[in-house]
Amino acid sequence: MNKEITTTGSGFLALADLDMNESMAEELEGLEGGFDRVKIPAGGATMFELPGDDADEPETVKEFSAVILYHHPVLQYYKEKYTGGSNPPDCGSFDGVNGEGDPGGVCAKCPLNQFGSGENNAKACKNRRRIFLLREGEMFPLILSLPTGSMKEFSRYIKRLLSKGRKSNMVVTRFSLRKATNSSGIAYSQAQFSIDRPLTSEEQILINSLTEQVKVYSRRVGFDAEEAAEAAPLVDPETGEVIEAL
Repeated sequence: MNKEITTTGSGFLALADLDMNESMAEELEGLEGGFDRVKIPAGGATMFELPGDDADEPETVKEFSAVILYHHPVLQYYKEKYTGGSNPPDCGSFDGVNGEGDPGGVCAKCPLNQFGSGENNAKACKNRRRIFLLREGEMFPLILSLPTGSMKEFSRYIKRLLSKGRKSNMVVTRFSLRKATNSSGIAYSQAQFSIDRPLTSEEQILINSLTEQVKVYSRRVGFDAEEAAEAAPLVDPETGEVIEAL
């Protein structure tokens, strides 16, 4: 189903009717990750894939709006070529500063975190940004795993917010995609970000509370197939973007 997500007008005030600490603890107990995902397509397509009521029928939309509750880097290195599944990497990091495992250490100084260390001039250690989102009218967050080729746009957006004295969880962000092309003429999908509207003071209180809870639960979300090197990828040597030819 192709459609655009629209707001209901109630904002995020419905969160006041839910004890998120209790609900998240009960609902996520024993689940791996516990959060549904927003997927960015490959090959330059400009439609997001959002979770639907039926797991086999996701929604596809050109753009959607949500609050960015929390975001953090995800770095992971596999000695052997990744072929799928949920096996943890040989070395990984959830802060982008210190790697845990083999080889471990300071990520910025690691030779595996440099372009040219992996296939097709990419990094052997894959870098992504994990973003926890809350759409209006929903109670539980979604995860958007942002690929390397979209990070520059995300960084620019966050800096624009900060220059106006705002954090990412103080506004409703509109997400869209554009078709980008690397120097070899291969297309990939690049995420775009813009301010939809600021939160009201009442909404901000509720969102701040949920943000703190998501920070705690975020470490329960391990490394997974979506954030690992995919099978038989093409990689943009300029950005490290995992892409597929048209």
